[in-house]
Amino acid sequence: MIFFTNKTLLEISTKIEEELIENTQITFIIENPDLELNSRGYKTWVNLAELHFCKILTPKIINTKLIELTFKKLNRENSFHSAPIINQQEKYGTESIFFNINKNEEPTFLYAYKKALESVKVQDRKNILNLGINKGDEFELIEQLIDKKLFDSIQFKGIDHSQTALEYAKKRFPKSNVKFYRQDINKIKELNLKKSDLIISIGTLQSPSINYKPFLMSLVQEHLTPNGAFILGFPNSRWIDSELIYGAKAPNYPYSEMSLLYNDVIFAKKYLQQKKFRVTITGREYIFLTATRIGI
Repeated sequence: MIFFTNKTLLEISTKIEEELIENTQITFIIENPDLELNSRGYKTWVNLAELHFCKILTPKIINTKLIELTFKKLNRENSFHSAPIINQQEKYGTESIFFNINKNEEPTFLYAYKKALESVKVQDRKNILNLGINKGDEFELIEQLIDKKLFDSIQFKGIDHSQTALEYAKKRFPKSNVKFYRQDINKIKELNLKKSDLIISIGTLQSPSINYKPFLMSLVQEHLTPNGAFILGFPNSRWIDSELIYGAKAPNYPYSEMSLLYNDVIFAKKYLQQKKFRVTITGREYIFLTATRIGI
């Protein structure tokens, strides 16, 4: 049995890395984090498991002073990021790995998105547009947050290119005030939609098929009302084996590298500030940029 009761964090991390080269999991003994000592808390071990692409299994009590922990390797091939694409338009459809992800059940996502909705006063909005709506999770949280009559008084529009995801979303929201459109987001003008006073897009504008900067500018100029607001979500994470793993992964890097992420965030921040928006940046696994008109 491996004991980590008197090891430095560097020694522990190195040992875990070595053991996981040949093994799918590692079991070890730690000091009970509940003791009022300088023992490491469970948060340290959860973070360490994530950094080594593992999940932490249920701890076992050895005695009042010692706990047994097991880190189990994630299947890094079980990820929509690397899954083979048979039908490009259904990459995120009902048969995809992505479809089974529920961001609203991830604490850091839920907290940041909820704060963003509160910041833009979602209850006062009349016409909400979501780009890349998929199965409708972003609308679901709004429905949970505000009064039912108020929700039914708001016009919701969701755009996506996955037919199967949209069919699922329509069944979730069988309401006359919630409409879904199958469309290439680059061709949003073809829909001739009424301007929206809140545009939400989470993890969509960074798609390789979208020319991000001019597209963002066109949203402001052509699709947003004068008193409109934005909620933009930028993934700073990867979904691996159903686990949300911190850190954006850029091409040609074997580790998390966030230059591209922050370039996109800062461009949006500067551009929207030039257009007289008040901009805040929050979040962790998803970076949320929230923009509201100054003076409104």
